[in-house]
Amino acid sequence: MALLAAALKIEHKLLKFKYPKLLGLVFAIILAYWIFTKPVVAGFFSGLNSWGYFGAFIGGLFFSFGFTSPFAAGFFITLNPQNIILAGILGGIGAMISDLLIFNFIRASFMDEFKRLERTSEMRKLGKLIDYEIGHKLKVYLMYALAGFFIASPLPDEAGVIMLAGLTKIKQARLALISWACNTIGILVLLLI
Repeated sequence: MALLAAALKIEHKLLKFKYPKLLGLVFAIILAYWIFTKPVVAGFFSGLNSWGYFGAFIGGLFFSFGFTSPFAAGFFITLNPQNIILAGILGGIGAMISDLLIFNFIRASFMDEFKRLERTSEMRKLGKLIDYEIGHKLKVYLMYALAGFFIASPLPDEAGVIMLAGLTKIKQARLALISWACNTIGILVLLLI
C-alpha cells in the first residue's frame, strides 16, 4: 500500500511539473537506450552489412537517434563498401531524413514548452549574459557550430536538432542541408577508420 501511495505522490508531482513533454522525452531516451543494449537489437545492426548500400542508408536512419547511434557508428566502422563516398552520401541522406523527423516532431510538440522556458527569468538572464559577453552574432554562429558537431558525431542528433528547432528560426530546407552535410562528413569519417 505504501508503494502505491508513493507512486501516486510521484504522479501528482509529475502532473504539476512545468515541462512534462521534455521529461517524457528524457524517459523515452533512457528506455530506448535500455532496449538497444539488448543483444537481439545489436545483432540486427550487424546484419545490415549484408544489405550493401541500402544497409548504409538504413544505418544512416539510425545514426541520428541518440539511443541507436552507437550501433550505427559500429556498423559504419565495420562496413567495407566498394565506394566509400556513395555509402557516406546514402548514409547521410538516411540520417537527414531522421533529423527532419526529429525537427518536425519537436516543432509540433515541444514549442509550447520551449516558449515557456524562454520566458523564465533564468533563461532571459542567461541570454542577456551570453549576448553581452560574446555578442548576438557570435552566439548564433557558435550555436550552429555546436549543433553541427552534435549532428556530425555519433552523439545524439536530438541535442543539435533541438538547439536549432527550439532556439532559432531555421527553415526546414536549411536544416536538411546542414543535417545532410554534417551527417555525411561524420559517416565518412567512420567509414575511413
